[in-house]
Amino acid sequence: MSADNQTMRLRPALPLLLVALMLGPADAQWLGWPPKPASPSSTANEPAAAAVRLRFAGHGAMRELWVDNDLSGPVEVRIDSARVRPGFPLQRTLPGHGSYLLAHLPKDAPLSLRLTAVPGTPGAHAQAIGYRFPLQLPEVRVGQAPQGRFSHVDAENRQAIDFAAPIGTPVIAARAGTVMQVEERFGDTPGHLDEANFVRILHADGSMAVYAHLQRGSLEVAPGQRVEAGQMLARSGNSGYSSGPHLHFVVQVNRGMRLESVPVKIQTNAGELRLPRTSAQP
Repeated sequence: MSADNQTMRLRPALPLLLVALMLGPADAQWLGWPPKPASPSSTANEPAAAAVRLRFAGHGAMRELWVDNDLSGPVEVRIDSARVRPGFPLQRTLPGHGSYLLAHLPKDAPLSLRLTAVPGTPGAHAQAIGYRFPLQLPEVRVGQAPQGRFSHVDAENRQAIDFAAPIGTPVIAARAGTVMQVEERFGDTPGHLDEANFVRILHADGSMAVYAHLQRGSLEVAPGQRVEAGQMLARSGNSGYSSGPHLHFVVQVNRGMRLESVPVKIQTNAGELRLPRTSAQP
């Protein structure tokens, strides 16, 4: 996780890329944050996952410290130094999809840096509004409610809802927003941690909805695209850490270098969905 001067001169990208891909919140990596770089169930010609990377550039006596953000939305980053260094830890909120210069450092200074990145803008407050039922199904079947003991136990997913759905069911946007991140490299091979296909949508209030366990090859949207409530996003599947075909739906906010799920109200044709506080395994 660290690199000295000689290593960075010979292979400047490798150790820093590993930092970007391997560090970050670990409770819900099966939802793709931080993204998994490769998988036995993915194919060789598929593009790499969107990520947040640390890199150096520049010549002469000083070098530039950059962060590249592949996500189509803001990300909060923190860079820690193993040695005491003025200006560190360095913490910023960066806009979506770009490269950002964060610091100038002496070229001959030994460095051991750690990057942590969390999607979203810290301090966002989710509006208490109704969300559409995110599946095109005639009836609603809840496999696991908020605070379910099977997998809704960490802060990122405590308020998530698992909706049972046959593979191939259309998944629709529960609320308007911008596609921030997508993942569809993985097949319907349930039980594989960190291998869920999903769409992350950024809302106007800074909250983010995640639609997970999607079917590979079914995405109808792309990063940066504006979507409206009711618009088709993909089809449901059984990818990732799943005990059966379903859609994992959760709304998250960045609470300051950590993701936290928030309660949501789901509106159906029969009115607001009433949910128990706990549930058994789906």
